[in-house]
Order: sequence, then structure tokens, then C-alpha cells
Amino acid sequence: MTEPTIARLAAIMTRLRDPKTGCEWDTVQTFETIAPYTIEEAYEVADAIAQGDMADLKDELGDLLLQVVFHSRIAEEAGHFALQDVIDTISDKMERRHPHIFLGATEGGHHLWEQIKAAERGAKGHESALDGVALGLPALLRAEKLQKRAARTGFDWPDASGARAKIDEELAEVEAAQTPDETEEEIGDLLFAMVNWARKQGVDPEAALRGANAKFEKRFKAMEAEAGDSFEGLDLDGKEALWQRVKAR
Repeated sequence: MTEPTIARLAAIMTRLRDPKTGCEWDTVQTFETIAPYTIEEAYEVADAIAQGDMADLKDELGDLLLQVVFHSRIAEEAGHFALQDVIDTISDKMERRHPHIFLGATEGGHHLWEQIKAAERGAKGHESALDGVALGLPALLRAEKLQKRAARTGFDWPDASGARAKIDEELAEVEAAQTPDETEEEIGDLLFAMVNWARKQGVDPEAALRGANAKFEKRFKAMEAEAGDSFEGLDLDGKEALWQRVKAR
């Protein structure tokens, strides 16, 4: 009889982190050194979903779960909390945020979920409606979350036209910028305005940009395949003509 899956994985991590008999790489890792891998694994899960590859998704979900176990083990060694505390905390949170399912409440749904989240933020001492939006999120995703939080307070365009006009305003400010620092700042404002417009159109900007990246990558690789060894020697007009042929297909 094998150990329960999560207990087996936790035991493996404990063995790997043993300062005397563990893995040389695993024993020296910290929250900070592991965090980039955690983010990377989350994106690899999203990529497997986008590809519709269930075998890869199973593998990537395991890698992501390992990150949870890894962080939990580091925390346990420092006396902060253990893996079971993480599991108990999320279990309690899910029951608390779904009182209509687990606690017999008559009101339910997304509206109640948001009310409970807001109360939790208040209990943690958050004073602003924007508090709690993680700094480590991808910039497009964080911009969207900040805008949604602001919108709940009534600070939002009534429709998409206001957000669209803001793009023209920000683009003009980019073109009027005088220094590299000003240009960077104004392009940031322009991107923020683009996220706002996407949100008002019901479009996930992060997903939209991932799709654009994938499309560009596919077309560019098709250009390379069609031109072969002569690709790099083509001038810009030649590459543009090739791009248009690939795009037409």
C-alpha cells in the first residue's frame, strides 16, 4: 500500500531538503529563488490548456503542485506553517466564500463572493479598494484587476467609448514626449488605456496578447520554412512580401 499521494509528495520534498542527505540544489533554495519557477509552472499549465494536451496538463499540474509543496516545506522549516496548514486554509476559505453551498445561506453567487472577499481584505487591515492586487502578477493582468477594483467603487467609464477616446489621448502624449523617460511613461499609460478598452469590450487582454504572440510565432516560422536558408538574406521588402503570402494562407 503506497502512501496517500499528497503525503508521499510531502515526504519526498522533506527528503530532498534534508541538509545532510538531501539534494544539493533543493537544500539551498529559498522562497525568493523558487518564486520564478512557481510563476513559470503556472504559465506552463495555461499553455497545456491552450494546446488541449491533457497528458501535458497532467504533467504540468504536478509541477505546479510541487511548487506548493516546496514553498510549504521551506515555511515549515522556518516555523511559519506546514503543508497541512495551507490545505486547511484554502479549504476554510472555500467554505467561507460559498455559504450558500456549505453553510445553508439563502443568498449566493458571485455578488456574495465579492462581498466576502472585501470583508476579508478589511479584516487584514487593507484600507484601499486596490489593496491586495499582487505585485507579482503579469502587468497586463494586474492592470485589468486594478481597473476592475476601481470600477466597483464607481470609478469607471460608463461605456467603451470613453475608454477608446482615452487611447487617442494617450497616443498623442506618447508622440509629444521629449525624453526616453517620458516616452516610457506615456507608453505605459497607453498600454494601461488599451487594457481598459479591452476590459470594456469584454476581452481578456492577457489572453488576447498570448493569442497574438502565438499567431506571430506561427507565421514567422512559416516564413522561415518557406524561404529556407535564404531567409536572413532577404531585405525588408522581401520579408514583407513573404509575410503577406504566409498571412494569406
